[in-house]
Amino acid sequence: MNATPPPPPPPLPPGPPRASVGDGVRFAFALLTVVPVGRPRWDPAAARAGMLCAPLAGLAIGLAAAAVCGLLLALDAGPLVTGVLTVAALAALSRGLHLDGLADVADGLGSGRRGAEALEIMKRSDIGPFGVAVLVLTLLAQVAAVAELAGRGGARACVAVALAGLVSRTALTWACRAGVPAARPEGLGAAVAGSVPRAGALGVAGAALVACCLAGALAWERPGAGAVAGVAAAVLALSAGEGLLARCRARFGGVTGDVLGAVTEVTAAVALLVLTVAAH
Repeated sequence: MNATPPPPPPPLPPGPPRASVGDGVRFAFALLTVVPVGRPRWDPAAARAGMLCAPLAGLAIGLAAAAVCGLLLALDAGPLVTGVLTVAALAALSRGLHLDGLADVADGLGSGRRGAEALEIMKRSDIGPFGVAVLVLTLLAQVAAVAELAGRGGARACVAVALAGLVSRTALTWACRAGVPAARPEGLGAAVAGSVPRAGALGVAGAALVACCLAGALAWERPGAGAVAGVAAAVLALSAGEGLLARCRARFGGVTGDVLGAVTEVTAAVALLVLTVAAH
């Protein structure tokens, strides 16, 4: 008698979905800007592609704010008004999302608590004294930097604003590299933490450095000095963002959406300040 043949093996589960560049761009713009791009995919592959495309969203915000800056300078609005309205445009184009994260992280770090206790403080709807102080000082630093640059030449101010948008969102890509854990099992941080391969994060950072070098060379009267200024701004700003990220990982156990927002705002402020100093 013939033996009964074994049942066929179960089908293999489908492989992880792939995300196109378009999926990544839609994810990044939907998450980081007010630009209407429809409903993006929300899965690990789309998150990875989206965070790789985050600098494109930042560049778009930076260019739009730079256009506001250039228009105000053309209308002879004055450096201070130009600085205030340009920084306001940067905030509005990102729905103020990163500013909210900056205030929450300042409260969490300023509380002296760790882990879950600090995260609970960050989840509160109110803003404490640390959050208010850090938020106001960061915005003042950004406004002062743009105003100073605007007083020294429209081209430098506009380029600095655009580069601040690019570099600050490059910091997001770097903060979401593999090996950086989420502080909570849910929320935005959990969706994007560790989603970007290290090689991809390094490639994006390298591309941003090249862009800053070229833009600085074009905006400065002395191209060599401008190139150095652009690279220095990117390196120091990304280093500041990494320092804040390391501090938050040590205190909170990982990243959250608030941490990513705080890294963005701090990086943008440092980039603008470095370019202001370099313009002297």
